[in-house]
Amino acid sequence: MRIVYALTAGALIAGSAATLALAQAGSGSAPQAAVQMASTAPGGAPQSFADLTAKLLPAVVNVSTTQKVEVNRFAGITPGSPLEELFRKFQEQQGERNPGQRGGPPPVTRDATSLGSGFIISADGYVVTNNHVVSGRGGDTPVDTITVILSDRREYKAKLIGRDTLADLALLKIDATDLPYVAFGDSSKVRVGDWAIAIGNPFGLGGTVTAGIVSALHRNIQSGSAYDRYIQTDASINQGNSGGPLFDLNGNVVGINTVIFTPSGGNIGLGFSIPAEVAKPVIDQLRASGKVRRGYLGVSIQPLSDNIAAGLGLPKDKGEIVANVEAGGPASRAGVKQGDVILKVADKEVAFDNTLQFIVSNTPIGTTVPIEIVRGGKKMIIRATVGERPSDQVLAARLGGGSTEEAADADDKPDVQSLEAGLGMKLSPLTPQIRSELRLSESVQGVVIASVNPSSDAAAQGMQRGDVILSINQVPTSTPTAAARAISDARKAGRSTVLLLFQRGPNPPGFIGVKLAAETAPAKK
Repeated sequence: MRIVYALTAGALIAGSAATLALAQAGSGSAPQAAVQMASTAPGGAPQSFADLTAKLLPAVVNVSTTQKVEVNRFAGITPGSPLEELFRKFQEQQGERNPGQRGGPPPVTRDATSLGSGFIISADGYVVTNNHVVSGRGGDTPVDTITVILSDRREYKAKLIGRDTLADLALLKIDATDLPYVAFGDSSKVRVGDWAIAIGNPFGLGGTVTAGIVSALHRNIQSGSAYDRYIQTDASINQGNSGGPLFDLNGNVVGINTVIFTPSGGNIGLGFSIPAEVAKPVIDQLRASGKVRRGYLGVSIQPLSDNIAAGLGLPKDKGEIVANVEAGGPASRAGVKQGDVILKVADKEVAFDNTLQFIVSNTPIGTTVPIEIVRGGKKMIIRATVGERPSDQVLAARLGGGSTEEAADADDKPDVQSLEAGLGMKLSPLTPQIRSELRLSESVQGVVIASVNPSSDAAAQGMQRGDVILSINQVPTSTPTAAARAISDARKAGRSTVLLLFQRGPNPPGFIGVKLAAETAPAKK
């Protein structure tokens, strides 16, 4: 009611102001001509979006899904609590007494439903939506049933043609003909400030149209993956808009609404859409074969942060540093090494809004491309043949992973070396015992951090006890003495920041830039 009253009051105030203005205009001796409304707003903006949305709405659909989920037998009981364990033991005892009920009663399931949006891209019923709209809990498997509901309320059971978790896209097919459809536009020509129209199914209300502008381009908001380059818009997008289109004023799809930033679950003017230039190649591959093939070099990379760039003596935001090279992969065969800074691939600059992963992913498999790198302060060009990206499961298996375990009490060992004056930490050799506790392979060579000064920049950067420093300024540090020497050389070279390559437990190594502490003058005797 507050909203209604506020709107009413606003209308009354506006009406009074208009009456006053007309009275003043009519008080003079000469009659005033009536003000004529222009057919278009300044700058060529439309007076209304009605004609355009009338053409677009029939091609936008609601996507409804169902999935069987198991109901928690211990509803209302805190998971992992002693009470839950007590009930589980009771069921096990009942099963032992009555073999016919071993394991307890059969699981209870129910149909869980979800709602999203989509749009038709062909007259014969191909529909685009987000992968997360048609994925079950956890995202590993699709939902059980998918229903597509048109704007005229016709319903069709949809077949899942293919889905892609990396780009968060899915392609559906319904058995229908002569359907209204829309086409992808060229999102590379979209500019900040352009009009944007979003159509979808927010909160399950049905076809809803909102308008705004393009607020930003190439937004990096999630994992920094190849497809983390969204269009940001302030056109109202809410839950249920996922998979719906973002249109330009020509009625072309320039984005697919996917993500919102919100503290409350509602719109706050920060919506994000997958650009058409990213989505269309993925959809084309799904339509042709049901799967997506991507280019792959076999490197783990990091952006050049301020500290990492300073440690290398390079400008920031230009290129990415190679944290790890997959043995036997395309990059390894081409001669790419850990610590190389990749500036260009196939004559395309690697930058914050044009990442190495995006360039390589969209390079045809089997293509041989020039790669411009910086190694040891010198630029060079090597050539690599782009391979095919393995599945997410294969990549996860290769990377391994796991939590970091506590290192042995290195402070008690006689060969601990303090670098408090440089890095603000104490280092110890990587002994067999520490290597075992940290679950490190024999190939890992470095020094382990025994302690970190909480006031140091190393602590501020997240370095912690048990991390293993593999190199400093790309010089291997197999002993604490070698690490101290690298710090001394950096000071002599006038560096205020050093580049550390470190590893935490069995996880892949990574680079970090750490500021050196200011040197203190020796005390006079």
